[in-house]
Amino acid sequence: MNVSDPHPSRPHSRRPQPPLPIRDGLNPSRAQVPPAAAGMTAFDFVWELKRTQRRRHPADTEAALRASFRRGEVRAGMWPKDRELAAETPLRANQEVWFYRIPAPEVPVPYRCETIFEDERLLVVDKPPFLATMPRGKHITQSATVQLRKLTGNGELSPAHRLDRLTSGVLVFTKTREVRGAYQQLFARREAEKTYEAIARYDPVNPKAQPGMVWRDRMTKNPGELQGYFVPGEPNAITTVIAVEPVPTERMRALRATHGSELPQQARYVLQPATGRTHQLRLHMWKAGVPILGDPAYPTVLPEAEEDFAVPMHLRAKMLRFTDPLSGVEREFRSLSIY
Repeated sequence: MNVSDPHPSRPHSRRPQPPLPIRDGLNPSRAQVPPAAAGMTAFDFVWELKRTQRRRHPADTEAALRASFRRGEVRAGMWPKDRELAAETPLRANQEVWFYRIPAPEVPVPYRCETIFEDERLLVVDKPPFLATMPRGKHITQSATVQLRKLTGNGELSPAHRLDRLTSGVLVFTKTREVRGAYQQLFARREAEKTYEAIARYDPVNPKAQPGMVWRDRMTKNPGELQGYFVPGEPNAITTVIAVEPVPTERMRALRATHGSELPQQARYVLQPATGRTHQLRLHMWKAGVPILGDPAYPTVLPEAEEDFAVPMHLRAKMLRFTDPLSGVEREFRSLSIY
């Protein structure tokens, strides 16, 4: 399901609008007609997309699609030059077709985003674990974007950056299309200072996991694979260990109540990534011999069926600091959660 805006770095004034509005917190889906499908009717083309998707809601049927055509909810092109498609309209190669999908049922995440800060441009939240940032794959409705769009009634809310689904902490949303590009470019240029907190085994004699260490590696991760890995070559993943502090007794009691009474002494690792590779901190902690507590992928991939919302991965985006690209004001936001 296409839920992101094309070319997010372009200024709003030069970017055409989707011809269908956001509905239930979700953007309409977009598909481009491949040359091999030229001449197919609009109904046959869209139904083939729906019929063959990996996860489809039982109510997303042929009859429901025909009703969508009757309501004018299948369109070609971008507003204001879009046009309504009839079910029997033959399609041209490379034509853009917009329509709605009904998201497949998902297990509700028993957490919600908590507001840290809000003004006319930004909504900054504390994202909990298990909630995806953007609708993607099988996590569509159970995403921070959809949750917050529904909660606020603002369909233009869009994340300026992303956190992994299992990572909690500070997440910045823009509130209007007009300002979206400026903040997305700020994060794309890595002009924001990010500080993370990871909980992992305390190992005071481990030379690889001491304050002041700078981890430099080359990482890669293939789409569809759960684990990333290290490869030879120029480093593209750089992380600095700022501090390592034993977890206090009271917090250890809470961790043992969640992860088992035999859990060894844990430490709070304060990390600053200079780059933003997928799973960068998780991979670096694993390589240093102190995998993050609750990580279901490193060192061992756990079966998805074993996921337990009561047992989170303890990696949190603790602090975010940047110069506001529109006002020039220094911004600093901190997570208050304990995930």
